[in-house]
Amino acid sequence: MHIMEGFLPFKHAVGWTIAAVPFVAGGLLAIKKRIRDKPEQRMLLGVAAAFAFVLSALKLPSVTGSCSHPTGTGLGALLFGPVAMAPIGAVVLLFQALLLAHGGLTTLGANIFSMAVVGPFAAAGIFRLARSLKASFAVSVFLAASLADLSTYVTTSLQLAWAFPDPTGGFVTSFAKFAGIFAITQIPLAISEGFLTVLIFNALARFNPQELQELKLLPADKARA
Repeated sequence: MHIMEGFLPFKHAVGWTIAAVPFVAGGLLAIKKRIRDKPEQRMLLGVAAAFAFVLSALKLPSVTGSCSHPTGTGLGALLFGPVAMAPIGAVVLLFQALLLAHGGLTTLGANIFSMAVVGPFAAAGIFRLARSLKASFAVSVFLAASLADLSTYVTTSLQLAWAFPDPTGGFVTSFAKFAGIFAITQIPLAISEGFLTVLIFNALARFNPQELQELKLLPADKARA
């Protein structure tokens, strides 16, 4: 994640941008409809955006030409659906590129795709799967947030391996190298993000369970995670 400015070849940078655009456009429409139907959720949407911005701004440099950090997209993906996180993530990444020198404009599409597309869809899918297997709400949230974080970095490793295949081992060897280096810092970060997301959901469930019930995250008879 946060692949640095100019690191990707031009064709790859353009390709990932084209791949990310439909998700961002679809997310804008989804958010517009959600706010029109439920204007009271604007504050919660702002909380999800701020959470993603703050967490993804906490970076640990990596020798891969990228960096490791939490992503913060699991929270918003569970609250508003994965599609809504694409434009939110795009804004977060754009401001970080311009103001914090995290990532870059030429790699914005690739970073959006990994953090704001793959991560949120992974979070939503894992949460639903865990709940269908009768996992508790807290365990489901933890798995969704932590594995969404790891999914983002697996995607970044794929992007980098595709752009820079190993001279002898090709794509597979390159992917193993990138993913292995990321794993050193990213696995503990993903676990930490999972626990933090659970704490936030527990707070929401305790102080404002009605909103989680309206979002169909909690049964009507549950007040806490």
